[in-house]
Amino acid sequence: MGYIEGFVVAVPAANKDSYVAMASRFAPLFREFGATRLVEAWGDDVPDGKVTDFKGAVKATPDEVVVFAWLEYPSKEARDAANVKLRSDPRMEPAGDHMPFDAKRMIFGGFAVLHDEKSAGKAGYVDGCLIPVPAANKQAYADMATQMAAVFRDHGAVRVVEAWADDVPDGTITDFKGAVKATPDEKVVYSWIEWPSKAVRDEGWKKVMADPRAQGGAMPFDGKRMIYGGFAPVVDA
Repeated sequence: MGYIEGFVVAVPAANKDSYVAMASRFAPLFREFGATRLVEAWGDDVPDGKVTDFKGAVKATPDEVVVFAWLEYPSKEARDAANVKLRSDPRMEPAGDHMPFDAKRMIFGGFAVLHDEKSAGKAGYVDGCLIPVPAANKQAYADMATQMAAVFRDHGAVRVVEAWADDVPDGTITDFKGAVKATPDEKVVYSWIEWPSKAVRDEGWKKVMADPRAQGGAMPFDGKRMIYGGFAPVVDA
């Protein structure tokens, strides 16, 4: 069903233009080596959490904005082959003396697509989520995700993607597991919902929360450690 390389990055707000320019410059290279899409989405409605949140995931400072980004590939094999080429390609070197963000705090990993439901329309806004799910609950999570994807689409979403951790490395400062305080028996889910606009998203969530299909039932994960936020795409290639 495809493969996702997911990223979460802390970028100084003052560096937005240089970050977008860098991502736009790299996008054709990712496509050249096999990626089918690159999205970089700038933090817009990213709340503070009591246990976990996106800012804490990348240890963002008050002057930094969280970016939720991903690359889409047709398969893990295509992603692995692309990474080999990208690591050795001199065009991937950042322009100038440094990158416009602290790469040591960037978190990244590979995820196998668990569910991908689309409808007509272009993404103008993205809800991004990271979720710790017990490995034993994979099927229960997939069943819930399938049901909820239909609800989101009925209320305005143009795409819902759920991707299951497959190649998620440990980091020295930050990583996906630490972002959601995952236990050894849990997997991280990288998930997003695409909406035509923020206004449609805001109205859509009101309808989703009132929809009987979204009510009741035990969740197959600890919702207190789920992190989420709203992001505005700045690159969609």
